[in-house]
Amino acid sequence: MSLLDEQRAYYQARAGEYDEWWYRQGRYALTPDEEDRWFAAVAYAEQALLSFNPTGDVLEYACGTGLWTRHLARYATTVLAVDASPAMLDRNRSRSLGDHVRYRQADIFTWDPPPATFDVVFFSYWLSHVPTDQFAPFWHRVNAALRPGGRVFLLDSYHHEELPGHTQPRTLNDGRQFQIVKHFWQPSALTAAVAALGWRMTADVAPDGHILYATAERP
Repeated sequence: MSLLDEQRAYYQARAGEYDEWWYRQGRYALTPDEEDRWFAAVAYAEQALLSFNPTGDVLEYACGTGLWTRHLARYATTVLAVDASPAMLDRNRSRSLGDHVRYRQADIFTWDPPPATFDVVFFSYWLSHVPTDQFAPFWHRVNAALRPGGRVFLLDSYHHEELPGHTQPRTLNDGRQFQIVKHFWQPSALTAAVAALGWRMTADVAPDGHILYATAERP
């Protein structure tokens, strides 16, 4: 099994327990102080998205269980939520976010979105799972999906140190183990990487240090 196939299998298997990590439940529980810092970072990221104002037609890559789809649905005219995992999409659909939210099961590394269709492209906790050789092709697809003047908003994990080989072992609640891509981007490095592809980006880290957030557009 290739690394990307293993990554897809991991998130398909993890769908039923993914939100435990987000809400810091079970084995993801934190100390009270750490939990306060985590949820402060989440609130900061939510406010950053609100300030960005993702209106119009929005494409969400790697929509997962809908933790961010639910926010996009409040602002957008339409949302196309895309994920490779049928189980993740089922969880997302169960939120019943409205008829203006549509779903597409697709491999993001090969799926070509409808061209010049979206005002905003959004992805959370996705870019860190994009291997180096897929980074430029992914951003080219993002560009192709956007209308003139379109914008990008992204969120991701932040860590001050990179992982050797940009991979990370993951274990499910039942003990099954997987290897996935995990590239912890620094704001300056990410800004430079997308600038080389013709993007203008502003990237920063939430004050409590857990979440990287960025906006991007074509000059």
